[in-house]
Amino acid sequence: MRITPSTQALPVWRSILFVPAVSDRFVESALKQAADVLQIDLEDSVGPDQKAFARERVAAIADRFAQAGRQVSVRVNRPWRLLVRDLEAVVRPAVQAIALPKVPDAAFIQSVSEVLDELEHESGMQRGHTRIIAMVEDAQGLACIHEIASAHPRVIGLIVGAEDLAVSLQMSVDDDGLYVPNVMAVTAARRAGILPIGFIGSVADFKDTDQFRARIRRARKLGFESAFCVHPSQVSVLNEEFAPSEAEVAHAQAVVEAYEAQMSHGKAAFSFKGRMVDLPVVYQAQQIMRRHQAVQAK
Repeated sequence: MRITPSTQALPVWRSILFVPAVSDRFVESALKQAADVLQIDLEDSVGPDQKAFARERVAAIADRFAQAGRQVSVRVNRPWRLLVRDLEAVVRPAVQAIALPKVPDAAFIQSVSEVLDELEHESGMQRGHTRIIAMVEDAQGLACIHEIASAHPRVIGLIVGAEDLAVSLQMSVDDDGLYVPNVMAVTAARRAGILPIGFIGSVADFKDTDQFRARIRRARKLGFESAFCVHPSQVSVLNEEFAPSEAEVAHAQAVVEAYEAQMSHGKAAFSFKGRMVDLPVVYQAQQIMRRHQAVQAK
């Protein structure tokens, strides 16, 4: 199947903070954080006996977040009977996206999108309002990752769920096991023109801030733009590390200016600060400048 990259304008989402729907304390805390997206969780942080209670609360929480000027996503549940009920509670103007766990293939995304079409129509909303962050969390999903990334125009981002994937592949949650799946995710996301979300490691590891920062720096080098987080202390790290530093921006601007000056003399390749510069290097510099401008515009 030929993949046509999405032409949609992608949001600048660096930090996506989980907020358990059943906890007033976490809801209040989330409003004090500078996360780009507040992601209300109906899945792993909610026990089986609290699913209905969480679902009843999600609309009011989402509306409150939106009234505070925040971007809102909701992680829904995977079994179909829970999922449909979740979608019925979640589809509303305040919710920009759903994080869809354990996606097995493109057909699942397409089926969920059909349900979203119906719910948006019934609510008088614009079709396509509710975007999808696809979560690849098992061997089947990993095998279909490219098809999942390009399954539907609603798909806006892709992430590998480390813990569930480790269970499915019977591997450890470590850098060796997670490296290839995450690079596959970046490749699939870039091919489809959607957001690569994540890092090599477990979202559950939040106590060591220095280690987390190192993981996010590595993730950015690998092409990621955003990540989920479970603790407020991680938000500032994500916002800082998924944005170009002042030094990077200054260097990128200097490279572009030097290239333009050299091109005026008919030179497409030249030496700049001890490194050869040609068009791919200039493209990278321009990407850094565009990213900086987008972050500054938030």
